[in-house]
Order: sequence, then C-alpha cells, then structure tokens
Amino acid sequence: MDSDLSLEFLRVVEQAAIACAHTMGQGDRHKSDQAAVEAMRSVMDTVPIDGTIVIGEGERDEAPMLYIGEKVGMVNANDIAGPRPVRFDEVDIAVDPLEGTNLCATGSSNAIAVLAASNRGGLLHAPDLYMEKLVVGPSSKDAVSLDAPVHENLKAIASCLGRRVGDLVVTVLERDRHVKLIADIRATGARIRLIGDGDLSAGITAAVVGSGVHAVMGIGGAPEGVLAAAAIRCLNGGMLARLVPTKPGQEERMRKMGITDLKRVYTEVDLAPGPDILFVATGVTDGSFMRGVRFFGGGLRTSSTIMSLRGRMIRFTDSVRLEDPSDVVVEF
Repeated sequence: MDSDLSLEFLRVVEQAAIACAHTMGQGDRHKSDQAAVEAMRSVMDTVPIDGTIVIGEGERDEAPMLYIGEKVGMVNANDIAGPRPVRFDEVDIAVDPLEGTNLCATGSSNAIAVLAASNRGGLLHAPDLYMEKLVVGPSSKDAVSLDAPVHENLKAIASCLGRRVGDLVVTVLERDRHVKLIADIRATGARIRLIGDGDLSAGITAAVVGSGVHAVMGIGGAPEGVLAAAAIRCLNGGMLARLVPTKPGQEERMRKMGITDLKRVYTEVDLAPGPDILFVATGVTDGSFMRGVRFFGGGLRTSSTIMSLRGRMIRFTDSVRLEDPSDVVVEF
C-alpha cells in the first residue's frame, strides 16, 4: 500500500470533521453523523484506490453510505471510465466518520473523524456488536490478561511502569454494565476517568506514554475496537479483546462471518494484522491529543494525526484553510 495515501486519507477525515463541526452543539446527533458520512463518502471517491469498506456505518440495508462491503475510491467512482493509466492499490478501509456523535451534538470533548486503511485482508471484518477490551501502553502489553482479575492486571501494569497501583489512571465508559468493573478498580486504590462516549480516543490515549492514562478497561463497540487496534499497532501499545454477543442471532452471525471460536481473545495484531496500516484522525471537538475544528473569519483550522505502521511514523499536523483570502488574518 502506497504510503503517499496518508495525505489523501487526511483530506477524507478533515472534510468529515469540518462538515460535522458545523453542527456542533446543536443537539442533533443524527444530523452530525449524516454530515460527516456524506462528506467522507464524497471525498473518498477522489482517492486513487480500489477500496472496500470493512468497518463502516452498518450493513447495507441500514446504511445508505459507507456500509460494510461498499466499494469506494477513484477506481469505483461513477465518473471514471475507460482504461486506467495506473494500477490502483486494493485497500481495506475501516471508518468512523464521527466517533462520538453525542459528544459533537453536545459540544463535549474528544469527538473525532477516523479512518484506518490496510492491505486487502489487513483489518478484521468485525461484526457490529459489543467487545470486551483492555488497552495498555508499550511497557505493559505482555504483562496483562483479559481473564485475569482487575487487581492482578493493575498490579502488573504498575510494576511495568515502576509505580504504585494508586498512581494509575484507568479510563472506563460510564455504563450500567460497568458497575462491578468500576467497583473492582476503586477497590485497588487506582483512579478512574469515567467517559460518556469515545472509547476509541481513550484507547489511543492509553497507548501514548505521558498521556496520564495507563489503561482502558470495559466493553465497547467491536468496530471501534478494530479502529483502535490499527492505531495501537502504530503506537506499539497493547490490546486484548473478545467479542461479546448479547442479542439473539449474534452468535450465528459471527459464525457466518467466519468467527468459529466465539470465546477467542484477540490481540491488536489479530484485529489489525496487515503489514501496512495507516491510521488517520481529525479532531472535531477539542480532545486529549488533538484540538477541534476552529472557525475564524474567512477560514478554518484543523488538527490531525497520521500514523503509519510500515513507516514507523506518527505525525501531528495543523491545517489552515483560507476560504476568503482577500482580507484574512491567520493566528497561531
């Protein structure tokens, strides 16, 4: 997969972030999500790839655009006809046009537009159900187990970091299903950061040394888990995950997708096994490691990150767009 695609995919997430940022704080999560999806889909067809959505907005009957299995990229655009002068890379793509729809709708922190891409077959085609997750930084990734008690995992993380358990910060989604998990963490003396949404952003933060977050624990969405795994591989962090079917028919759906071991524990490499992985995200609202879209008279500014596994590169970038350059002042 051509590493030059990173800047092409940057355009995709930037436009999605800009589109939904216009809806920030308006209290309409569906409007915010629709704006992001439409913008991302439009720009995707200008990218020189033969792409397939493997993690998207849902099944085809549920999502009019960016549905699982949808073909995207310049080679599949309706206005491209005739012989191709170049060979287009075949790319599997996982997207979350707006991770944190509620966050955007309420103007809260950590809403982002996200895309991960890899070689064909390089991202797990995860069903849209729950996933139990444990995310840690590079030093702790070989010291934890998804089946170990909470106190043992926190003791192992603290040992790897040369800290006391009471120094650790664990991020957990604030959900009723996590009442026992929260109680178990508090019983160890560790501190907890409860979040309303956005466990993908939280997972990335846990894999970054110096972020102040040392682990993410709990159950969230499986599609977000695959996206997180792509970023965590680039960051050399660690992730353990297991699919959690909760509704009738979900186990059968897993089997139809080729998942025969329903209790399997996946690592970040299992979830994102591709040799080439690109992870690209743009902030919609201000967050832990990116600022949100900022509008000013005559232009706007975005904050993004680009991660490349093969290039072993993490790039943070700010982009300023001058929509009316005739009389505009750019502030840094």
